[in-house]
Amino acid sequence: MSSNWLRMAALVGFIAVAGGAFGAHGLRSIVDAQALGWWETGARYALGHAAALAAVAWLADRAPGRAVTVAGLAFCAGVLVFTGSLWTMTLTGARWLGAVTPLGGAAMLVGWVSLGVAAGGLSRQAPR
Repeated sequence: MSSNWLRMAALVGFIAVAGGAFGAHGLRSIVDAQALGWWETGARYALGHAAALAAVAWLADRAPGRAVTVAGLAFCAGVLVFTGSLWTMTLTGARWLGAVTPLGGAAMLVGWVSLGVAAGGLSRQAPR
């Protein structure tokens, strides 16, 4: 299970860096400053949550259980909805997607709470 989470972390990290580079080099002359800010925010949050998914992979071996699985799924859903809505809004101008973006942020928050709960399982185990 942890190798799947690590693969997901690598995929999200790759997409975040590639997307960030595309925004910096491919979109700068195409979209306005506000839209470019949306793009950059999406890339930044995706990259941060790639690191969070790496933490999920690490915890999945040390404190397996529902909380670590919920954390990983919530981070994935959060990146998909948060970053996806911001990037789609940037490319299409569909500002109504701004109403969807907070749902991704809420999923990310669920992920962080679940990660904390999963980490609590470490103290109940013998050190590795």
